[in-house]
Amino acid sequence: MDHPVCQTTVQIKSQNGLHMRPAMQFVDLANRYNCDITIGTEKERGDAKSIMHVIGLAATAGTRLDIRATGPDAEEAVEVLRAFMERQTFDEVPPKDGD
Repeated sequence: MDHPVCQTTVQIKSQNGLHMRPAMQFVDLANRYNCDITIGTEKERGDAKSIMHVIGLAATAGTRLDIRATGPDAEEAVEVLRAFMERQTFDEVPPKDGD
């Protein structure tokens, strides 16, 4: 059975861009889904389930990224990843141990 391609475009809102911590969270989310997911720009695309590919995009504030997925749960994956990117500002200070 062929699965349609689901896709969306998001824009990085954080002044710090998509740095290591949120990139790892994004990859962890992507790995929860049973589908092929890519992320990238018009010039460069990579595997959204690979931290090396996501970090390699060097997505700074204002960067527009396309998220595409194909597979059984592609629609849900794209929606969850879109929501993560749109809600996450990445600027929060992580809580200290013991707080």
